[in-house]
Formats: sequence, C-alpha cells, structure tokens
Amino acid sequence: MTEATAYQLAQVNIGRLAAPLDSAQLKDFVDNLDPVNADADAADGFVWRLEGESGDATGIAVFGDEWLIINMSVWRDADALTSYMYQGRHRAMLARRREFFERVQEAMVALWWVPAGHRPTVAEAESRLLHLRTHGPTPYAFTLRTPYPAQGAEPATVLELPDDLGCSV
Repeated sequence: MTEATAYQLAQVNIGRLAAPLDSAQLKDFVDNLDPVNADADAADGFVWRLEGESGDATGIAVFGDEWLIINMSVWRDADALTSYMYQGRHRAMLARRREFFERVQEAMVALWWVPAGHRPTVAEAESRLLHLRTHGPTPYAFTLRTPYPAQGAEPATVLELPDDLGCSV
C-alpha cells in the first residue's frame, strides 16, 4: 500500500447559524442540504461523511453549542476535496454562506490525514480545530492554504483558492 492510499484526508468545518434551521432565512440552505450532500456522495474521491438520523449532520452536537453545525467528511486527497468544493451546487451555496452563518474570527475548518478506513469522531474533529486555533497549521491540523503531506512535517505546496469566494480557510 502506498502512502497515497494508506492515508485519506479528513476535513471538518463548522458554522455558527445566523438563524434557526427552520427559519425563512435558512430555507435555501436547508433545502439544498440533500442535493449538495448527494453531489458529495457521488464526487470522485469522496470516501465518507458524517450523518445523523436525518441523513445530514445538522442534528449532531459540536462543542456543546446548539447554534453550531458540523460538516465532516473523508476524501482521497486535497485535490478531490477542492474539486468538489469549488464547483456546482456546493460552490453556489459556499458563495452565499454569509446569508446563513455568522462571521467568526477563530478557525472553523481543519484538515488532517487519517489511515485509510478510519472514520473520525466529533471529539476528534473538535480536538483538531482546537489545536489549529492554538498552534496554527501543523501536521496534526492544517488548512487548504497551508497543507501538510500525509505523515509529513513539512508544508506541501500551497493551493490557490478562488478569490471570488472570499475563502478564509
């Protein structure tokens, strides 16, 4: 097994809701959850995503805060993840995120490598986010702008992200 297949990329992103999930303000977001998740499930390089009983993760608690929602998934690699993120329905919803989520100063997105077949837990994701907030990008938790290779301590090539999305990951 090569390093590329021995490890897969886990990602977590959390958002602080700007309104209740059942509000008119979040209707478009909620209405697009199933189609966006279906697009992810069908994307090249997709491995797994966190799901609750409803088929999405909106009912799964994170950091004990009912206004935070979590999205966590595992991908073959960063190329597969970014290919999905910046096209189609996901890109359209990402461009509208300020309608649905509050602006937060602290890191809300973290990436890390997991052994192939591992499914991260919410507690693991919380640990990675807290580590990133405290220490910045490291091999333990990093960002798309400052990635690390699987089992490596040296930063990999920085990915260029579309400027029109105003990404701060």
